[in-house]
Amino acid sequence: MTKNSVLDIIHSRRSVRRYSGKSVSREDMETLVRAGMAAPSSRDTRHWYFIVIDDAEMIKKLVDGLPYAKMLSSAMHAIIVASDLTQAHGGVETEYWVQDCSAAVENVLLAAQSIGIATCWTAAYPRPERVAFVKEVLGIPENVMPLCVIAVGYSAGDDKPRDKFDSNRIFWNKWDTK
Repeated sequence: MTKNSVLDIIHSRRSVRRYSGKSVSREDMETLVRAGMAAPSSRDTRHWYFIVIDDAEMIKKLVDGLPYAKMLSSAMHAIIVASDLTQAHGGVETEYWVQDCSAAVENVLLAAQSIGIATCWTAAYPRPERVAFVKEVLGIPENVMPLCVIAVGYSAGDDKPRDKFDSNRIFWNKWDTK
């Protein structure tokens, strides 16, 4: 552990796939979304939308249709981060929206870690079948693109963070594989 709480949160965050089923308050869910909205976006367009799911039937529908989101059944909460491509810088022609929404997602993940809530980021985009499924289930309009579904809940275990630092992945001043 460092003397910097932000770095401690970054280094202790991990993707959790086993949840206790304990309910997360709407206040805490809003705290996570508020953190997501604090992320930077290209030209400050803030084109993102956050769909917060705490309804058991909706969770079941998502679990049934998303092959890598089965952990939602015990997490019991989800946040879908999506972009209105008519508002995003560059629109549908560019993918700046992916970068912007990814920054928002990371803020959500780190905020959750900071208040003792576990998360797992699962992809919708770029898989067309997953995007179509999420849009259909949630009634998302054509111009809005869901990036991901984040499982949100309380961990059922003692999930230990892994040290992912690898000095072999660092080059100084130029690419050098010596």
